[in-house]
Order: sequence, then structure tokens, then C-alpha cells
Amino acid sequence: MRILLWHVHGSWTDAFVRGRHEYLLPVLPEGGPWGLGRAGRDWPESVREVDLAALDAEAVDAVVLQRPEEIDEVVRTLGRLPGVDLPAVFVEHNTPKGNFPNTSHPLAEQSNIPVVHVTHFNRLAWDNGFAPTTVIEHGIPDPGRLYTGELPELGVVVNEPVRRGRVTGTDLLPAFASVAPLQVFGMKTDGLAAATGIDAARLTSRGDLKTRDLHRELARCRVYVHPMRWTSLGLSLLEAMHLGMPVVVLATTEAPRAVPQEAGIVSADVDELLRCAERLIANPDEARRRGLAAREAALERYGLGKFQDRWDELLADLHTRPRHSINQRPDERILVPARERKTP
Repeated sequence: MRILLWHVHGSWTDAFVRGRHEYLLPVLPEGGPWGLGRAGRDWPESVREVDLAALDAEAVDAVVLQRPEEIDEVVRTLGRLPGVDLPAVFVEHNTPKGNFPNTSHPLAEQSNIPVVHVTHFNRLAWDNGFAPTTVIEHGIPDPGRLYTGELPELGVVVNEPVRRGRVTGTDLLPAFASVAPLQVFGMKTDGLAAATGIDAARLTSRGDLKTRDLHRELARCRVYVHPMRWTSLGLSLLEAMHLGMPVVVLATTEAPRAVPQEAGIVSADVDELLRCAERLIANPDEARRRGLAAREAALERYGLGKFQDRWDELLADLHTRPRHSINQRPDERILVPARERKTP
């Protein structure tokens, strides 16, 4: 199949485009969120950059949407309506924001476009209305067991920790820095030590490294810390597990399902997390053993092959499922639209 999608979430796209199809990524001279294209990624030749305005509408077999605005953009440029005369699916990467748990999904009032959640927690957390939903869990291209743990330090991967604050658990970092020095990887990590009051000797901002460099440098840290309060399921956590790192994880959203206790610790008790981090820093053999358990669990649940098989099944089904006129509910599902529902 020839599948149109925008390069929105780099790590997820990295797994998706390694499948068995041809992938069409819009590109613009200025790049940006609507024209990033391949962005220099080392992706297969089946991933093609396209000028959406010049693309033959009939050259697209399906569209994978990731932002509600993309529906109008497809109509404007291709003259085809996703879910009606162009098979379409919407991937929801994020947890709901705002009035949780009463937040309606942007596609809740329609039934033509299935919503694919990347975690079971997301599917549960959103009010999906009468949109058909399913879950396809993440798949990770295996970086290999690169873990050395040679540095008695804690590794953290987070984008924009200063701006995002409590969402990413930035306020918890000083407590972890009291256990061991932190290496923090990700976009816009400059100024993090000053913003958190952590002594510069206890926190090193490594910045946004290329994937291979990130994996190699992160794997030198003895323990991976995942302090996120409200994220779908950080792919950096799954990557760290693939690397063979022991993990210390805040027990929020999907994390308790994703991480077995043998891999380190999953807890909402910050003191318990700190004690485990301290113990693993002091015991390299235990850290290595728990890292092996983390890798085994990640390969079993979040392997790339399983991810691609599930997507192949869904894409094949898109061409066989009945379509309804826009905003029309299936006859067999008489549900009250989200805007009319009463909440307790």
C-alpha cells in the first residue's frame, strides 16, 4: 500500500516506516511540522518525500492521521475526504489534557475514521464517543544490548523539561540528584540545573543527540530514571529497556503495564524510587541483572515485528470496513454523543 503520513512523532514514525509498504511523507522547503519529510533519517528507500500539492490523489491508498487538522489538509490538497473516499485511521499518541477524565477525543463525534491508541491507558482515559477504537502498542527497532552501566549516574531522557515542569516530573529531579549525578538527554535541556536549583556538578545537560549516539551514551549510565507524571508512554523508557538498562519508573499512566518489577521498580512512592535508585547505583551486578529482565520484557511486548503485524492487519481491514456518511453513526451502535452526555 501507498500510505500518506506526516512526520510528526519521530520515534513512532521510525518504527512505522520500517514496515512492508510505501510511505509518502510531505516535505516543504521550510520544513516545519507540515513538511519535515525524512529530516535526514536513516530510513528505508520505501520512505519517499512528496510535494503534497503536486501529488496525484489516486496515488494514495490510505492516510494515517495524527492531528485533527490533517483531515482538512488532505481534503484541500487531494480533494478526497478521509474515512469516506480515502481509507483513513487516526493515531492518538497522547494522554488527554484538560478536564480529565471527561475530555472528549477530537474524533469522538464520527464513526468513519478508527482511532488507534498507542496504549491501553490512552484508550481508557479519552472519551472516544462513538468513534471505533483499538490499541496498537509501540514497537521499537532493537538497538541491541548496549548497556555497560560503567558510570554510577542516573540517565534521564526528556524534552523541554523546564517548560513542561510537573508533567515531566522535573520537580522530582533534585531528589534523584541527591542519590547520584544526573545525565539529562533531550531537546531544550539547557538551563535545567539553574531552573531546578541542582548544583551544576550533579546535573549534566547532554542535549538532543542523534539516536545512535543517545543510545550509546545513555547505556553508559547505571540506571534509567523515568519521572514522567502524565505521558502516554515515553518511548525513551522502552528504548532504555531494550538497551538492557535497569529502570526506576513513576507508576503513572501505562508504566505499570509496561514495566515488570524485576526490571527495577515501578512505584508512586518517591521515597521507594529513591531507595531503589541508590541501591542499584551501589550494586552493579544487581543493576545488570535487572537490566536483562527489562530487555527481555521489552522485546516480548514491544518488539518491532509484533507492531508491524498489527498495523498490517489494521491497514488491510481499512479497505473492507463499511463507511458511513460523515458524522453518521453505525446503525448497530446507538450512543449518546459526547456533548450530550451527563457526567457524575
